[in-house]
Amino acid sequence: MTSSAACRPLLFLDVDGPLNPFAIHLEALPAEYQVHEMRPDLWADPMLQPLRVCLNPAHGARLLALPAELVWATSWEHDANSWIAPRLGLPELPVVGWPEDLNAHAPADLCWKTPTLLEYAAGRPFAFIDDDITDADRLYAEARCEAPMLFHHVDPAKGLTDADFAVLAEWLGAL
Repeated sequence: MTSSAACRPLLFLDVDGPLNPFAIHLEALPAEYQVHEMRPDLWADPMLQPLRVCLNPAHGARLLALPAELVWATSWEHDANSWIAPRLGLPELPVVGWPEDLNAHAPADLCWKTPTLLEYAAGRPFAFIDDDITDADRLYAEARCEAPMLFHHVDPAKGLTDADFAVLAEWLGAL
């Protein structure tokens, strides 16, 4: 990693919720979204129906335009590079690895990802977009890290919107 890359803030990306608005009714899905049926490795049981994944291909370019290092922070793990990234026009991205216990020791009101993301960031500024974020995550992180952080909740019935991109751009631009 170059020193300039190490100085860039991280942008932790969740798939289901922000990129795949899984809680949306298909009839309300904006026209720019494409519906895919996927059977990623994490969906190993062949008896299960394929996953319905709705993605907006324009999100890839918008994410790449942000002044941040993009990192997958999703239960999809490496499958995000195989199944999601190509449909958004994203390159292969680094992937946060989750502990086997999924941070079971952490307080129950936290998003299960938060402790691992703090460890991964190792003091670097970061933004985290997810549909499971609450004020408890912000308070937990602020008590453990002094770096600038943005925990941004995305409505899983809408996915990333222009307003979400504006929040990210403003926060990242102010660093």
